[in-house]
Amino acid sequence: MRHIVSTFVASLIMLVSDTGLLRAQDVSISEIEAGFLKNVRQVTSSFVKAGEGYFSPDGKRIVYQAITKDYPFYQIYIQSLEGGRPRLVSTGRGRTTCSYFTVDGKNILFASSHLDPEMTTTEEAEIKQQEEDRKNGVRRRYSWPFDPHTEMFVATPKGRIIKRLTKAEGYDAEGAYSNNGKLIAFCSTRDGDPDLYLMDADGGNVRQLTNAKGYDGGPFISPNGKWVIFRSDRKEEHMLQIYVIGIDGKNEVALTDTTGVNWGPYWHPTEPYIIWSGADHSTGGRPNYDLWLARYSVSQEDKFSIGEPVRVTDNIGADVLPVFSPDGKQLMWTSTRTDTHTSQLFIGDFVLPGK
Repeated sequence: MRHIVSTFVASLIMLVSDTGLLRAQDVSISEIEAGFLKNVRQVTSSFVKAGEGYFSPDGKRIVYQAITKDYPFYQIYIQSLEGGRPRLVSTGRGRTTCSYFTVDGKNILFASSHLDPEMTTTEEAEIKQQEEDRKNGVRRRYSWPFDPHTEMFVATPKGRIIKRLTKAEGYDAEGAYSNNGKLIAFCSTRDGDPDLYLMDADGGNVRQLTNAKGYDGGPFISPNGKWVIFRSDRKEEHMLQIYVIGIDGKNEVALTDTTGVNWGPYWHPTEPYIIWSGADHSTGGRPNYDLWLARYSVSQEDKFSIGEPVRVTDNIGADVLPVFSPDGKQLMWTSTRTDTHTSQLFIGDFVLPGK
């Protein structure tokens, strides 16, 4: 077992080290996109695929998940935006996801299944499945397994785990800090299906926020700390829509209700806007995902609502998982608008409507 672990990790480190310094590549954009985005560049390229990136508090680094050619599951990497190499943060084994910087920027929150007691069997099964898919020319729709061995950890940028935050039976992942660093919103299956929870930053004082049939996940706490935005398929399985709920568990409301999927919502840090990815599924086939932006408002009765969404991207590739930089001046997202049509991370300077 020890030999297997060291071999996997060594392969990951060698692959990343051999890429050399990564330099952002400028990307052309459409007329619609030019209304919101300037200076768009691709910032990852050394991986089979990469995505779900988040900025450090100072905006100079990013953390994200990526897959190399030598290992079947996503791992977590940190990278400087000033020409640095990707550095492996996670252990090199297991399914990992949903990394996020601590508010001081010193450490990384992420979820991982590396403690799976049957890790080797899990890895071998995935490798076998992927080999069969390649042999048969099968392209599977994206799906994320709620691995019951997934727990949440905090690690240094060099990969030393300094704290395990969750120990409950079931999947614990999709975590993100509040702006003051005191709370973490996350998704857990500890009650039987995926619901939202809050916990203190040290992993204590866990409380359940939602309890609806179906999946509630991908939560982010609003800049003012009063709301949690998330995605849910409670209306129709797999057909995600965007919801918001008060940090106290009250005033929950659906913000989207379309014949399609809306997911990956994220708050603008300084202005009353949210951004997300959506696709129209009414025509069948494989719909394309684009980014959408909407202004929100909250009434005196704490009723949360959004205005008419506006389209931010219209590329033939999929655009998903958008996030703003801490100052709101940049947007990062995952896109297949690459030469190889694989998902990679892109960053552009962002302009709000009317600015």
